[in-house]
Amino acid sequence: MDSLTLIASKRDILGKKARFLRRKGITPTHLFGHNLKSLPLQCDTAELQRIIARAQATRLINLEIEGEKQPRSILIREIQRAEPGGQLLHVDFYQVRKTEKITVDVPIVLVGEAPALKEKGRLLTLGVTSLSIECLPAKLPSRIEANLSSLEEPEQTIRVSNLTLPPNITVITGPDQLVVKIGEAAVERVEERVAKAEEQAEETVAEEPE
Repeated sequence: MDSLTLIASKRDILGKKARFLRRKGITPTHLFGHNLKSLPLQCDTAELQRIIARAQATRLINLEIEGEKQPRSILIREIQRAEPGGQLLHVDFYQVRKTEKITVDVPIVLVGEAPALKEKGRLLTLGVTSLSIECLPAKLPSRIEANLSSLEEPEQTIRVSNLTLPPNITVITGPDQLVVKIGEAAVERVEERVAKAEEQAEETVAEEPE
């Protein structure tokens, strides 16, 4: 996977005056970190939008700050957008240490096909859509896959404990949390109850004396 690089410069315009930056195509940002003094920065909005689309919150970014010789390893921590419209207002970065474990929510991505879904009246119920994990920054996966190919019958499930994770990763999310489940459509269950009720009624009539 190719590395991501973002260029930033130190920001002197703070508070409400930051709106003048946005009008020029510049987004105010902040850099935070463990034992790190908050640093106000600014980035080109178009380039920042591109990096956000590729990195989300789970890919490390090389942040090159003008005037500094060495890039910093960061994650996107928070994105603020205007409503309505979705204009980018502010972004928080978190600087990581390569020797210090971090806690991140990683998205769960469904892969493969569930054989059970080939039958009419079956549906897939979703549970948690992300997994909270702890690991070193270099070991951070961009996603966790849940393979549906093992789901062959109704009521079968995939839980957090069934997911396959890379080594040296600690899962914080509870192991019994549901990821996906194969169920039957409500319409099918109603039809079954109606059919059963009709059978019972017929049996009752048949048992009544003439």
